[in-house]
Amino acid sequence: MGFLGKASLIGAGFAVATLATPAMAQKKYGPGVTDTEIKFGNTMPYSGPASSLGTVGKIMSAYFDMINEKGGVNGRKLKMLSLDDGFAPPKTVEAVKRLVEDDQVAFIYGTMGTAPSSAVAKYLNVNKTPQIFLISSAAKWNAPKEMPWSIALPWAPNYLTEAGIDVRYALAKNPDAKFAVLYQNDDSGKEYIRGVREALGADAEKKIAMATPFEVTDPTVDSQIISLAATKADVLMIYSVTPRACAQAIRKAWEVGWRPTLRFLSSGCANIETILKPAGLDAATGILTLASIKPLDVSKKDPDLEAYVEFIKTRVPGVDPNYSSGEYAYFSAASLVALLKQCGDDLTRENIMKQAANLKNVAAPLLMPGITLNTTPEDFSPLRDGYMMQFDGTKFVVISDLLKAR
Repeated sequence: MGFLGKASLIGAGFAVATLATPAMAQKKYGPGVTDTEIKFGNTMPYSGPASSLGTVGKIMSAYFDMINEKGGVNGRKLKMLSLDDGFAPPKTVEAVKRLVEDDQVAFIYGTMGTAPSSAVAKYLNVNKTPQIFLISSAAKWNAPKEMPWSIALPWAPNYLTEAGIDVRYALAKNPDAKFAVLYQNDDSGKEYIRGVREALGADAEKKIAMATPFEVTDPTVDSQIISLAATKADVLMIYSVTPRACAQAIRKAWEVGWRPTLRFLSSGCANIETILKPAGLDAATGILTLASIKPLDVSKKDPDLEAYVEFIKTRVPGVDPNYSSGEYAYFSAASLVALLKQCGDDLTRENIMKQAANLKNVAAPLLMPGITLNTTPEDFSPLRDGYMMQFDGTKFVVISDLLKAR
């Protein structure tokens, strides 16, 4: 198991006001839980091609340390065992089996990415081990019947919902709009284009001027953009989680003189440093994206953002507060603390999963106004709503009221 990094031991405790009533029955514990500790597992790409995402695990760890210093959750310290999977699904499987079988963790939390999370979902569901707040925006995770032990916590509404909100926003601006769509040729990309078609309904065939896929291994998306530009569509929709492809698409459309009235960028690629700056700030100005988490703007007097920036500066001093996934890591860790608080003294695996499926108006930090986490046993989608943001050349600004899923 040479790829497995040292386990990162983490602690936490966080007071969230808007929680469902905790289960206050007599103490019931499953694996990994004692009167003084809740032990859970996590995998992160601390090495390999996606190693920059390992910072998410470091921020989560620091958050839990802060919570532990305040007494933990319901008197119990949190201990997260975080192992390196290099963003390679086979290594994720090895790491998760070690955490469940050898370390006897209560649950697996925050596995990074759709593919690594998918690789261990069947194992965890067969073994009735909660897979809590895995990091993916794929709609496939809203499957309480097929995967009753798995629940995702995305950074924005899932791909299907995001596409639908984008389409309805565009049609509200221009009912006669024609759409050109560039999408990643994988399950998530196909989910996004399905969401576009479903939102357009019977008009999809005449409204979509062209929908063109690309492979993540393609060196450029120039040829696809040239073909899409030839349609002179009013709306360009770019779906990818690959920074290079998103930046190329924005830049090439600009270079060939194509100026669609509206340009949507998938929420997973809405990053200024890694995508919009490489695309060129002039080319990127005006880009739209859906968001549920507040954009970082240090000029605003926002208690949530001020607390987050102070946390990063004091607890994770080597990390830039503008790190693209930093706010998500903070929000996710706080959401887990809220969930565990809701569990009260019944910390069996069954009740942890039951409470994850019964979140009600949980106001986790950094969520935009009016957005809370909600789940039911029939609906495992915690986030369903968002706001449209637009890049003004230097930062993202909110330009809409709350946009709700249908």
